[in-house]
Amino acid sequence: MKQTFKNKGVASIEELRGYGSGMDVRLIGCQMTMDVFGFKKEEFIPQAEIGGAATF
Repeated sequence: MKQTFKNKGVASIEELRGYGSGMDVRLIGCQMTMDVFGFKKEEFIPQAEIGGAATF
């Protein structure tokens, strides 16, 4: 995934976190994407929230 981001010129998760620090930015992981790819909440940074479409 990191290589795909880099190839497409998209900021990495680490870069996005840095940009948002101190700006009250919330990082919300998509529940459906997590289910599709088999990610678990424990694999994310502690500050990450998990939500679906209703969260937005």
